[in-house]
Amino acid sequence: MTDKQPLEQRIREQAINWNNDLTAQSDAIVSKTLVEQKTGTITVFAFDKGQALSEHTAPFDAFVHILSGTMKITLAGKPITVNQGESLIMPANIPHALEAGEPARMLLVMIRS
Repeated sequence: MTDKQPLEQRIREQAINWNNDLTAQSDAIVSKTLVEQKTGTITVFAFDKGQALSEHTAPFDAFVHILSGTMKITLAGKPITVNQGESLIMPANIPHALEAGEPARMLLVMIRS
């Protein structure tokens, strides 16, 4: 098995170190969908400092876990700082936005009902 294998294949066969396998790019957001099923998705993101996702809603609850760095998540107009190792559920149909206070990696799990 090589590191050149697609990430979504490797994670099914071995443990992944996010410090090596998902890095932020300058002035960008990088994302990789690892699982996409009718019941939900698992996506990892790498944000450079200051990068953001503008306010939006989703039709499903979304579980966010910060793998590294810090994210400001604004949920229904209320800013919440979520640090490395912390998690937050963004409820369905509630406006939310995200902004990286420093380079950050995030795991997003959406569960469709």
